[in-house]
Amino acid sequence: MDNSFDSNVISHSVKILERNNVFISGAKKVNHFNENEFLISTVMGNVNIKGNNLELIKLDTNDGNICIKGKINSVTYLEGINGEKENGFFTKLFK
Repeated sequence: MDNSFDSNVISHSVKILERNNVFISGAKKVNHFNENEFLISTVMGNVNIKGNNLELIKLDTNDGNICIKGKINSVTYLEGINGEKENGFFTKLFK
C-alpha cells in the first residue's frame, strides 16, 4: 500500500486543540503509526507525534491533511526542510 500524498501540496501547519487532537496539513506520507506514535513526512520534514491512545481520525490524501486523536505528549520535527538530518551541537563542535 502506497501512503504517498499529492506532491503539489505546499503549505504546512500543525494545530493542536486541547492536547486531544492534532491537525496536520502539508503531509506527504505516513511512515509509521501505532497507538503511541506517528511518524509523518511533511513538506517541511519528518514530524514525530508521541502520546497515548492515538488514532487516525482523518486522512485526506488529495490535500495532505491528517487528523489524529488521543492524548498528545509531544510533536517533534526530526529532519530539516530539505530532508537532511539536523546537525546537533556536538556534531558542529567536533567538525
